[in-house]
Amino acid sequence: MRDRLNLSLPAELIGRINDIADRKRVTRSAIVEAAVESFLSPDHADMQEAALTRRLDRLSRQVARLERDQRITTETLALFVRFWLTITPPIAPEQQAAAQAKGRERFDGFVETLGKRVQKGRWFADEVVGDTGPETSQDFSNDQ
Repeated sequence: MRDRLNLSLPAELIGRINDIADRKRVTRSAIVEAAVESFLSPDHADMQEAALTRRLDRLSRQVARLERDQRITTETLALFVRFWLTITPPIAPEQQAAAQAKGRERFDGFVETLGKRVQKGRWFADEVVGDTGPETSQDFSNDQ
């Protein structure tokens, strides 16, 4: 037995219902009935919860990777600064200009190498933790 129900919907929603009904060649009542049935289905809440749980799990893994990468970056920077401060001797005033020129040259090489690695999708953090396999464990000098 079927019972009649009159309801008011926004014109935009009615337009969407009409479009779907025309495309699928079914009545508007069938479209609305299927939508209400899906909404009221006991599985609906379970499906939403499962989808939300999957999204939260994926976000949790992404945040964990970001935290790991941040720790690697921080440790890399700290080690570099310690190493640089420990082994770099002071430069005599007459050698300052030559040292600055060499520094600019090295920095340009660094930026070029970085650009090549980024274009290739190669990341230092992946090499450190071994996430992507042996193809990323090449020597740094191979990138220049």
